[in-house]
Amino acid sequence: MEKQDRPFEKVIRHLISTGKEGHLFHHSRPDISLPSAAELGKLMSLLKEIIFPGYFGDSPINSESIAYTTETNLRESHRILSDQINRGFCFYCQDENKNCSICKQDAGEICSRFIEKLPAIRQTLATDALAAYNGDPAAGHISETVLCYPSMEALTHYRCAHELLKLGVPLIPRMICEISHSKTGIDIHPEAEIGESFFIDHGTGVVIGQTCIIGKNVRIYQGVTLGARSFPKDSEGNPVKGIPRHPIIGDDVIIYSNATILGRITIGHGAIIAGNMLVTEDVEAGAKISQMKVKSQFL
Repeated sequence: MEKQDRPFEKVIRHLISTGKEGHLFHHSRPDISLPSAAELGKLMSLLKEIIFPGYFGDSPINSESIAYTTETNLRESHRILSDQINRGFCFYCQDENKNCSICKQDAGEICSRFIEKLPAIRQTLATDALAAYNGDPAAGHISETVLCYPSMEALTHYRCAHELLKLGVPLIPRMICEISHSKTGIDIHPEAEIGESFFIDHGTGVVIGQTCIIGKNVRIYQGVTLGARSFPKDSEGNPVKGIPRHPIIGDDVIIYSNATILGRITIGHGAIIAGNMLVTEDVEAGAKISQMKVKSQFL
């Protein structure tokens, strides 16, 4: 009877014992819950309601209700985000004394500072929405880009995550960007620097690497990769991290579908890269690249 009540006892014992053998599935504070992708998804839904009032959520917004609704959403956002930031701190915590009260206080303060940045985030996203409207003849109204375009979904997540990263928040920014990545197929690292009025048309398959720097009024299409070439390794054969390895894209650049731009190269202001191009050398300002521009042994 006991064996029938616990049919997976052997498997459970094996999983527990093998889990303790390595570090892969264990973080520094296993007594604390990890950040939750589900909770961060709720957070981003609230932030979208705050940033774009009336566009998202189930309740209509008018001049009488907007202040109350915004305050309610901000309070709930603060609760969720401060808790998730604290969990992110715990994930990397090496403090044997485990003075968690300091981390909780820091998480709350960082969360408040992030909320103060929401008006600026909204202003930048407004330029992105206008860029999408102006850059796509199929857009019937600027509001359509906010409601429908994967570019706006990805950029909303990215711009929030980027601000959190600048405030010193670990892990959470990457998780926020991966939430939109799974929805849109657009992979933007939160550490990338992206100027205003940025538009990703269609979007599926776009990759923007960690150390990319993108100027203002840039437009890219589906399948574009702003990636790294092979990177140096240390004496033990491990990749050297923390070095710039992705492209710098100047203002007013257009990169058409399935182009691949690799390495720490510069695409000059106003340049146009045709579709399906592989570029691993600098491109002069105003140039139009319709043939492969590749260094020998670029990988």
